[in-house]
Amino acid sequence: MPLISTQNLTKRYPGPGGGVLALDALSVEIEPGIVGLVGANGAGKSTLLRILLGLLAPTSGRASVLGLDTAANGGRIRERVGYMPEHDVLPSDLTATDLVAHLAEMSGLPRIAARERTADVLRHVGLFEERYRPIGGYSTGMRQRVKLAQALVHDPRLLLLDEPTNGLDPAGRDEMLDLVRRTGTEFGIAVLVCSHLLGEIERVCDHVVAIDGGRLLRSASLASFTGRTGTLIVEVDEGAADLAADLVAAGFPARVDGPRRVLVGTHAELPYDAIRDAAASRGLALIRVEPARHRVEDLFRDDVHEEGVRGTAA
Repeated sequence: MPLISTQNLTKRYPGPGGGVLALDALSVEIEPGIVGLVGANGAGKSTLLRILLGLLAPTSGRASVLGLDTAANGGRIRERVGYMPEHDVLPSDLTATDLVAHLAEMSGLPRIAARERTADVLRHVGLFEERYRPIGGYSTGMRQRVKLAQALVHDPRLLLLDEPTNGLDPAGRDEMLDLVRRTGTEFGIAVLVCSHLLGEIERVCDHVVAIDGGRLLRSASLASFTGRTGTLIVEVDEGAADLAADLVAAGFPARVDGPRRVLVGTHAELPYDAIRDAAASRGLALIRVEPARHRVEDLFRDDVHEEGVRGTAA
């Protein structure tokens, strides 16, 4: 049974001109693990999360979480799922301990167990020493950690994290991403990380679901996104255009990619000898020759539709 499943899930918000189509017949199945939900702002990610939590009804289609239909079992889903919202909704006058323990009790834990569990999760997120300070005095990074702690405190089977690094500086982002990764691997909790920052998804996730305009672009393992492209990157100290022209003349698809780089297709045969000979004949210094790999962001480029080198050197 998949962790999350949607069938032709559609959400249209009312408004002039037919309203806004946030999700457009989205069908996807997501298995347990650390999964990245990636898309630009406005792609429909937050709408999808709210539907999965049973907080928002779809216009049409169906969705299930942990085998439970979101339209009929929202309360049961939220008992089993931890949610870290994108926006800061924390009360500034409460301490982290008081807030997280209160939410643990609301999730059904007895008072003593809630306090013990709160201490554990605040230690996990790095706030144990600061747990009795009012949240209003916390930095942005500390407030993000409180949001993660409250999502974890009731020992959920699934975490939904909406832009967990929102507002953080580079060091804070690194720390939060490390926390997300450790939470998924050490606690064995399935995690769905929602982000528009592709580099973050690549760092922590095993599987990627990419959506754009409410539609599914692709759902696959991260390794399949970032696998080899059938192209070699050749970097020289100078003369990239001449090198590309010589390789094309020798029958290899090649094109210039900047003043020092040439991209060479490898579909027919490996052109290592030809690259070496062409560089040597022109007295060019080879800096590197390595396979190019796909990047997650290539999914969102209109000009990337196939592997390999397109076109020839100018």
